[in-house]
Amino acid sequence: MSARMKSTVIPRLLLISAATGLLVALGAGCADQASPPVLTVDMPLHLEDHLEAATIVGSELPVDPPELVEWRFDEPQPDWRPAAFSSPNRAQVERTADALRVTLGEEARTPNGRFRGGVYVELPDWLQDAWSDVIVRARTASNVDRFGIIRNNSRLSPGELGPGPWPLIGTTSIITDGAVHSYRIPLHTRNIRARATFPWQRLGFLFMADEPVSIELLSVSVVPTAASYVGDRLGMGSISVGGVFRRSVFTHAPGRVAYRLRVPEGGRIDTALGVLGTRSRVEFRVVAEPESVPPATLLRETYDDEERWAERSVDLSGFAGQTITLALETDSEAPGTVALWGAPTVSGARQTDKPNVVFYIIDGAGADYMSVYGYNRRTTPNLERLAAEGAVFERAYSNSDWTRPSTPSFLTSLQHSVLGGLRDNGNPVPDNILTLAEHLHRAAYQTAEFTRNPNAGSMSNLQRGHDVFRDGWVGGPTPTGYSISSVGLHQEFWQWREASPGEPYYVHFQTTDVHFEHYPVPPFAGLFISADRRQLRNTWNERLDEARASGATFDESFERTGINRVEYFTAQRDLHDETMAHQDYQLGQLVARLKAQGEWERTLLIVAADHGVAAGASDYGIRMREPPPAEDLARSSWLEGGGAAAMFASGVSHIPMIIVWPGRIAPGQRFSEPVSMIDMLPTILDLVDLPMPEVMQGQSLAPLLLGEPGWEPRPVILDQFDTDGAGRFWGRIEVVDGRWGASLQINHPPDQGRYSIGPRSSPAVLLFDLWTDPNCLHSLHEERPDLVEKYTKFLEEQLEAHLALGRHLTPSEAPPLTPEQLEALRALGYIR
Repeated sequence: MSARMKSTVIPRLLLISAATGLLVALGAGCADQASPPVLTVDMPLHLEDHLEAATIVGSELPVDPPELVEWRFDEPQPDWRPAAFSSPNRAQVERTADALRVTLGEEARTPNGRFRGGVYVELPDWLQDAWSDVIVRARTASNVDRFGIIRNNSRLSPGELGPGPWPLIGTTSIITDGAVHSYRIPLHTRNIRARATFPWQRLGFLFMADEPVSIELLSVSVVPTAASYVGDRLGMGSISVGGVFRRSVFTHAPGRVAYRLRVPEGGRIDTALGVLGTRSRVEFRVVAEPESVPPATLLRETYDDEERWAERSVDLSGFAGQTITLALETDSEAPGTVALWGAPTVSGARQTDKPNVVFYIIDGAGADYMSVYGYNRRTTPNLERLAAEGAVFERAYSNSDWTRPSTPSFLTSLQHSVLGGLRDNGNPVPDNILTLAEHLHRAAYQTAEFTRNPNAGSMSNLQRGHDVFRDGWVGGPTPTGYSISSVGLHQEFWQWREASPGEPYYVHFQTTDVHFEHYPVPPFAGLFISADRRQLRNTWNERLDEARASGATFDESFERTGINRVEYFTAQRDLHDETMAHQDYQLGQLVARLKAQGEWERTLLIVAADHGVAAGASDYGIRMREPPPAEDLARSSWLEGGGAAAMFASGVSHIPMIIVWPGRIAPGQRFSEPVSMIDMLPTILDLVDLPMPEVMQGQSLAPLLLGEPGWEPRPVILDQFDTDGAGRFWGRIEVVDGRWGASLQINHPPDQGRYSIGPRSSPAVLLFDLWTDPNCLHSLHEERPDLVEKYTKFLEEQLEAHLALGRHLTPSEAPPLTPEQLEALRALGYIR
């Protein structure tokens, strides 16, 4: 590999947020503490949260810090070659005086008319977690839409980074003013497919445009993860090793972090050992120093595996009732080597009445397809039994129509527009806004999330607040694996509980068992569709894909192939229902084990979903449920490209919401009032008796669940927006108000084919009678102008309030909010 190696120390401010998330660093004065406080362990004690109480010795910075790898294109770089992303299409690559010029001409035109192509370089079997960022210096005056980083392994032939969808690590917009600009894409907050544990063998760049373009690369740099730690002796952050994030203490060996604590009955310390970019083996030691007897080394282990954490538990019960110094020590042959103590937690016998919280999100689960909600197939018998033990909300809505905007919203109780919308295909929750996991972690809960969908995790900066967090696969995903994700997620949960058994705990599952596409497995495969019929459906898919590849629209592909729509979508529904039955069974198994282990009576269980089966507001879910006649579709109010007219359409956002807490929530309750996933954070905090956030947009459902006063129905708001960083902001905001649903589109210039600031399309507001038209096939905007006027005003005021709230929460150079705006936000209940 031809690359110029930089030997300068990388400025810490440049790297810290991208590499590890929020890091808290400590200065050198910690070792001078005269009398450190004694910590008690009434609840699980997260040592990484108490660094101010620790005594620090050593942990000096390395004298030869990690170096970045840089390719500069003012000199020849023959290892960089053109890549084909839609074979045989490829970019043209040529060297100029100071750059590598990549041109997308006719050779890079794809069947849909877009232009795609790029370049790549072979890597020497890097491990991706050892690298934190890619920095690109480039210039262009062409209309390059955006570019993305591609990662792939050796299973593909040279020059071929694979057919779409490509394994993008991340994308960013391009500034097209002809000047040189630097672009940074973090490697640890993008698609988890790119962060598997097998080697990272190719780095590539995919460029996208609507016309022929060219862009010049001046340099490409890859930053080592360990470089993020060269500015501080010791600190805390959410750190990824092998694709698993843990809230961790980082030190530089040799080093010692010591705490004074009173050991509880049944005391133990659970942690995970980790190394980053190790140049030498690290010895980890846990030492107990009682007041009147010699120190005891309870753990001594040498470790150098940078691909995975090593979970370890140390028994402290022999010191129960004593005040000891508990020291975490590291040593290494190479001074300055980064050593990680993952989620070091001291716990003992349970001393609290706060419940464990199991927040179980079935990704893409539509309530319309669950027998617990009246579906005519018994797809969810276990959920029916759970419903009889707790409460069912019959009209629960997701707050957006797909995972990436929805999940950050319900984990913060803030609408997507308040959080800033999708920016450059990313959706990071600002660091100053607390997530549900962070609220519970601050209350001494042990916290974890297990999901297979990166949209519900690190892509949105949601790894924060978790002792352990995984949003990917070990060894890479498989199509069938997505449809049985619950099996692996439950296994990871029980492994975590065995390694860290302290209580109370909070776990967020987000399974993909019922998410499109559907690959049911025995004994559920064959439950609703025969093997022959399943094979026929696969053949239909191939024919439809071929038709669309030749330029046909979704509807035209059926006309060209002669495939019967009703038969096709019936087969799709059958496969979906088999995966739903599998998911229901696995959830039943999880509950059965909680009961068998004696945890059920002290567990609060919430079963819900981030959106319905029609992810992205497509009409897929509607046609699967009741394939409407073609004339109905022609008369319905669909968006360009064939999507549902409203996010609140039943197939899009009608989700399950079932809450069980034995002995606290009365069994057999069913509520018909419209509620939202945005209500989940305040509901959970209220039920476990924790303070509410200062700012939230949901309301607690606890009064309803507990039969207490204090809850009043109010309209349900859904919204999701995109922004391109250049002032353009587009999307939808909607309201469910009893019988009526209204959707406001912001905005739709015909020349762009997407929403942005400018004249609205007509009609601006779509209006539906949800009692008679739950799938929102027929807008009443012409028949009810009075309601159009009412809801236009209401939604415009809501959106203005959301944007003002976003400015209040994430201050920028924009003018501060006026007293009148702040008072309006308080009146709406957004600010306490």
